[in-house]
Amino acid sequence: MAPGTQPPSEEYRALVDKAYSKFARLREFPPYGRNKWDYYFHKAFQAYSTLWKYQQENRQKLMEVGLKRWEIGEIASRIGQLYYNYYLRTSNAKFLSESFIFYEAIMSREYFKDSDKDASLANKQLRYCARFIVICLLLNRREMAHMLARQLRLLVDEYGHTYQGIEVKEWKLVMQEIVRFLKADAACDTSRPLRYSVLLDPQHSVLPAVEKLEGKKPLQLEDAILASYYHNEVKFSELTLDTFRMLQALEWEPSGSLYRMRTGMTGGNRVGSSSNVGVVEEIADPSLPPNPHKYILYRPTVQHLLLVLGTACEELSTDSVVLLYVSASVSLTPSLSLNQLTINQIQSYVSTRSEESGDAEQSETSTPADSPKYIGNAALTSPGGSVTPGLWMGSKHSPGSNFLYPSDILPFTRRPLFIIIDSDNSFIFESISGEERGESAVLLLSPSMQIDEKGTGTPTSSSHLSNTGNLFTFFLTAPFLAFCRLLGISHTSFPKQGQTDPEKLLSTSFVEWGTALVTSTIISPAWARVLFDPFLRQLVLRFIFCRAVIALHAKYGGKPEFAPRCCPALPDEMLPESEVVQAMVLQLATLLGVADQFQTSITAVFDSSQTATNAVAGLHPDFFQEKQIPSCTTNDTGPSMLGCLDVGMKTTRTIMHYAASGEGWSMSPCQTQTSRTHKVSFL
Repeated sequence: MAPGTQPPSEEYRALVDKAYSKFARLREFPPYGRNKWDYYFHKAFQAYSTLWKYQQENRQKLMEVGLKRWEIGEIASRIGQLYYNYYLRTSNAKFLSESFIFYEAIMSREYFKDSDKDASLANKQLRYCARFIVICLLLNRREMAHMLARQLRLLVDEYGHTYQGIEVKEWKLVMQEIVRFLKADAACDTSRPLRYSVLLDPQHSVLPAVEKLEGKKPLQLEDAILASYYHNEVKFSELTLDTFRMLQALEWEPSGSLYRMRTGMTGGNRVGSSSNVGVVEEIADPSLPPNPHKYILYRPTVQHLLLVLGTACEELSTDSVVLLYVSASVSLTPSLSLNQLTINQIQSYVSTRSEESGDAEQSETSTPADSPKYIGNAALTSPGGSVTPGLWMGSKHSPGSNFLYPSDILPFTRRPLFIIIDSDNSFIFESISGEERGESAVLLLSPSMQIDEKGTGTPTSSSHLSNTGNLFTFFLTAPFLAFCRLLGISHTSFPKQGQTDPEKLLSTSFVEWGTALVTSTIISPAWARVLFDPFLRQLVLRFIFCRAVIALHAKYGGKPEFAPRCCPALPDEMLPESEVVQAMVLQLATLLGVADQFQTSITAVFDSSQTATNAVAGLHPDFFQEKQIPSCTTNDTGPSMLGCLDVGMKTTRTIMHYAASGEGWSMSPCQTQTSRTHKVSFL
């Protein structure tokens, strides 16, 4: 029978069966690799497009023969799932927005709100609501996500009162996961988006060209593998809190240059919270470059992780790089866990490794294989004398095959890798540096111990019990929020009237740091190549900030178990001891009223009547000689100079008094206004 001659109900059912079969076919393809999935996705889209158009044109006739509203909702839900899965495959936020449109239409038209719904229909409604929450979280629609969570709670309670069985317990568990996730990520509800914003973050065009490439081309981030494996970690669906934050940090804010901050917040909070910021009138900026593709791996086996890594490396384009992010716990031996190691043991081990690394850098003939830190198949000796094999990614009952060793990653270093390890014993992956098989890998490694809410150290694997996620990952994705969390202060009370936005201060400082990095004459070519990419450069700069904040903190500085590490070494200009780095941390701490928690080689007291936007550069007698400022006043205490600094900001000034003290300079509030003043511009 020719198409169109069948009764509408029969033709509709035929289209439904065809669309459902195309949808089911997609499940046969693994979520990695660029094989035939694109072809079948388009086939499924075409089938559902035909089905959706047909039911729209014949809805009245179909309703007369028994079509239910929930059936229309299910079609819309499947189309939303297609768009969401296409986003997961391509990382194109446009498809995420399309998915949101269909899910929102289901909610506004109440397709699943039937008075005579059975258990099957109730499950469809619950699944739709849970999926919609994921979409809202990914799109930074915080208010709608909380509203849907409240709605889902009512639906779960109703489902539990009406039906019995194991599904009731499963939905209650899902509800607990959602509540826990939203609570853990609550700080981001009132902050700027975690995504890279062309208006809020440093733009690539403001940095000079990277010169120290040694004949190689700069690299661009093409693929990112985000894997997390902790027991009892904060998660919803297959998104853990850490991978959720990393995913956003590796994407462009969709509104791009159309982004704007909305006003109208109450309670003295910062203007432009995530709940009041979004895509302006649902318009995306078409000028944005594509997002790097991401593989989200929830609790993968080691074999699966290596399979995805191998696939990404095989399909990697020329002059591109793969980012590998792994957040996982560690089990040192069946009888000894990191929780049982003492602080002194960890301090001793990490300090020893630091000395070994320093000796290796000073000796040109030394190689990682000659160093005590590189042993066989990357199995290292732990502080307690037991073996620290790697990252634990598997069942408690079969630990042997479930460890990820540094040597497992070495074969893939034939292609450029940017590796981030957030774990108790991330330092064992230092053994990769210098042993690559073709391309130099760069590594950002978390501290061995994480600062907890009590201000003491706990193993990184224990941090998930506090429902906050890893602090190191938080610094890489939301540095200002991580700074506030470390110091135990709220971020919602800043800026006060007339003060600089701390986020803007960070952005401005990162531009300066980025310029210092790309113009450094001693930077490693491995770092120089990745600084071309805005996402990777942002991660490197945030790592520098994280390392400096912890190193300069009065309680945690000088303790190697709290210090993050990187390989190869970054230039000395970016060390925590650097005056330009200390100045930025000190200014931010002063702005937030917590300068007393930091110990630096420079100190600054800002005039309370002025804005605190002026950066404090490394002030040293040589500085004034270089700037050719010879004159100064004298008093009973010796030579002094009253300066009016305009550092980085031409419109603001801070009056300081500089008193020569030994080889450096200390700063205190001015006692007199009769001295000659000099304006020093750093622009």
